[in-house]
Amino acid sequence: MGKRGPKPKGVVDTKWSADLAYAIGLLSSDGCLSSDGRHITLVSKDEEQIVNFLNCLKIELKIGKTYNGSKDKRVYYRVQVGDVLFYNFLLELGLASAKSKTISSLKIPDKYFFDFLRGSFDGDGCFYSYWDPRWKSSFMFYTSFISASKEHINWLRDEIFKRLKIKGHITKAKKMNIYYQLKYAKSDSLKVLRKIYQPNKVVVCLSRKRLKIDQALGIIGNSL
Repeated sequence: MGKRGPKPKGVVDTKWSADLAYAIGLLSSDGCLSSDGRHITLVSKDEEQIVNFLNCLKIELKIGKTYNGSKDKRVYYRVQVGDVLFYNFLLELGLASAKSKTISSLKIPDKYFFDFLRGSFDGDGCFYSYWDPRWKSSFMFYTSFISASKEHINWLRDEIFKRLKIKGHITKAKKMNIYYQLKYAKSDSLKVLRKIYQPNKVVVCLSRKRLKIDQALGIIGNSL
């Protein structure tokens, strides 16, 4: 019997932390696990998103660029991590190759759930606001989470309800493909946002989304 080779060394430290949970939130929405069992890829139109991801994992890798197929040739930023141990760790959590429509519940420690949710929001979430013309001085705003998997959206709704006792509202829509949105309005939206941004702490996040939220809330004299 020949000698066994050395055990693979992980590039990524998989000890749970707020930063790791945030990075996994990004992967749950914008990430891709290659079928080769080794590589994990994250793509975003925001370079800051990729930088945050690498900083959270405490690794240094070259950030590449790719372009979409539309006429405007929008730039997307891309990074690929090669780490068998991290890949297997993600599988154990519930992520998988070609996960967009099959992702369901994930094994996220309760302590870090809202850090994970902030990553999910920065990846595929949305915040929007508007003046409702039906009511005088009525300013509406919503926080939503988006996924092609209904099971994953249901899981997010259940997990948020367990912690905040708010139900949210799920809608189904179609652009290129069918997707689901979990939406929270006004007071419930604020409850979610205050948990994921943890106003008394400095947390990693996508700055343009945070700025958009702060500006909208400032219109009605509110804040996180």
